[in-house]
Amino acid sequence: MRRCLALPGALLGALLLPGCGDTPLATALSGAGPVAVAAAPIAGPALRVTGGPRPLTFALVQEQGDWRLWRAEGGAALATQGPRIIATAGLGPGLAATRIEGVDPLADPRALRADPATSRRSIDLRGAGDNPAGMRFGLALTCELTAAPQVGWLVVTERCTGLGLTFENRFVTEAATGQVRRSRQWIGDVVLEVEGP
Repeated sequence: MRRCLALPGALLGALLLPGCGDTPLATALSGAGPVAVAAAPIAGPALRVTGGPRPLTFALVQEQGDWRLWRAEGGAALATQGPRIIATAGLGPGLAATRIEGVDPLADPRALRADPATSRRSIDLRGAGDNPAGMRFGLALTCELTAAPQVGWLVVTERCTGLGLTFENRFVTEAATGQVRRSRQWIGDVVLEVEGP
């Protein structure tokens, strides 16, 4: 009988001991989330994104003209038009859609240095949990875009206002080509830092 009682105690100890300290099982048992596993390298264009729930690398999955669809491990997605994020999915509340009136001034960032521009667009925002009650449609924005040189780069600043919203986006471009290399973009509840491609 004594041996039978010792077995459950030893088994319980063996199960609980890995739950102590800094081990993968301890992390899983604590509810801190999954253990990070190195993602497979992405072949082709990629966007590195921080500022959301976690850092992500998005791979290009579809392209049509200057419109692109990017996906990250776990299913998160970004839609971009040129360098601008126009929709998100799988990142929580955020930008559901963007409609730009006319030509986007970001199509030629170098022209903004001599001639600042104003653009208009409307956006749709998605609330938490994709609850229809949290959706806001057709929010009209007016945005002022300017560009200034900064240590070998041309930095475009976009200040947008409309219907109680005010935010600022920044796009860092190569001075010689106008190619956007990094950006800081408002997408609703968060601001994403984007690098690439």
